[in-house]
Amino acid sequence: MFSSIKALPESVRQYLLVTGNYWAFTLTDGALRMLVVLHFHQLGYSPLAIAMLFLFYEIFGVITNLVGGYLGARIGLNKTMNIGLGLQVAALVMLLVPSSMLTLIWVMMAQGISGIAKDLNKMSAKSSIKMLLVTEPSNGQTDGEAKAGDDVNAKQQKLYGWIAKLTGSKNALKGAGFFLGGALLSLFGFTFAIAIMAIALTLVWVLSLFTLKRNLGKAKNKPKFSEIFSKSRSINILSAARMFLFAARDVWFVVALPLYLGSQFGWDHYYVGGFLALWVIAYGLVQTQAPRFTSKSDGSAPGGRQALLWACALTAIPGLIALALTFNISPQLSLLAGLMLFGAVFAVNSSLHSFLIVNYASDDGVSLDVGFYYMANAMGRLIGTVLSGYVYQVAGLEVCLWISSVMLGLTAVISIYLPKD
Repeated sequence: MFSSIKALPESVRQYLLVTGNYWAFTLTDGALRMLVVLHFHQLGYSPLAIAMLFLFYEIFGVITNLVGGYLGARIGLNKTMNIGLGLQVAALVMLLVPSSMLTLIWVMMAQGISGIAKDLNKMSAKSSIKMLLVTEPSNGQTDGEAKAGDDVNAKQQKLYGWIAKLTGSKNALKGAGFFLGGALLSLFGFTFAIAIMAIALTLVWVLSLFTLKRNLGKAKNKPKFSEIFSKSRSINILSAARMFLFAARDVWFVVALPLYLGSQFGWDHYYVGGFLALWVIAYGLVQTQAPRFTSKSDGSAPGGRQALLWACALTAIPGLIALALTFNISPQLSLLAGLMLFGAVFAVNSSLHSFLIVNYASDDGVSLDVGFYYMANAMGRLIGTVLSGYVYQVAGLEVCLWISSVMLGLTAVISIYLPKD
């Protein structure tokens, strides 16, 4: 097995290492979220108090993506990825204190560190793929414009395939992490479960420190801090679309949907958690197949035109679910079937966006552009999470769904201005 891995091109070995780091991190991230939710639910915390535990996680995601891209370009993506792994270990260790010290503020701080770690890790993984593909030798030399164009298309398709697999596998593993967290809590209790994850991730971290390529993604020209804001029109437009896309998902998915499933359908806490974990796994699997659905008829990589079409296809789904619930048309079937359809179409949108940002990003200092874009992504999640709790409390799930459709409509309108190809 090891001889087979050594025989692979250097770029592929590094891709496998980056992906392995991302997988290990994602598994612990999903498990940690489920452990915290279930443990503090057992302690009698209210749903609002549990949601507050993740407030710093989302807020620091916005800041980290903005600053993390700058750090990646200055010090290298290998260092930012390893810093992310180290911070996640630190966040886990913080939760090993005696139960009397696990106050709301302490856990919020630990989750804030975990949020920084998660976005450093994600930004590094997504940015690394473009750098690895740029440094990979071409399979053939081109001597004319047609051949050069074919070579560019081939590399774009390969980039899309790598991005789709990384993004989709990450979300599938995050869903698996939900199951892992519940299983560890049942078998070992909160403290031992956290300790097991901390030890396992520490081993991954040490391996990464010694094997991840040095200076990966480090910009040749040191960027200034003022350059953290993208000057690319395409990236600014895509970032705005991404913000509304993820706000549209989280405005009904994060808080409103789990509470609705429990209160209206009588599902218990574990049933809700298990169902959402399966949804996330299926969502990730669809993401890995996105290139099959979105590539152009001539086999070339998609552009802004495809992003617009898929955003339009998604826009109507939350509104149709809201109508079915309002008029009491098989509410449980309508909601679950609509959720499955929404998840599949949203997964394609998300995977397509993830490819476009890496494709648009500059080769030198790619993490600056990717970090700015995922800052918008984190801002969308934060907006959606806050609105999800507030709107559901004052107006119900149906209004959350209508707001989701409006935000998706804005995503589609913004996508009109993306480069068509």
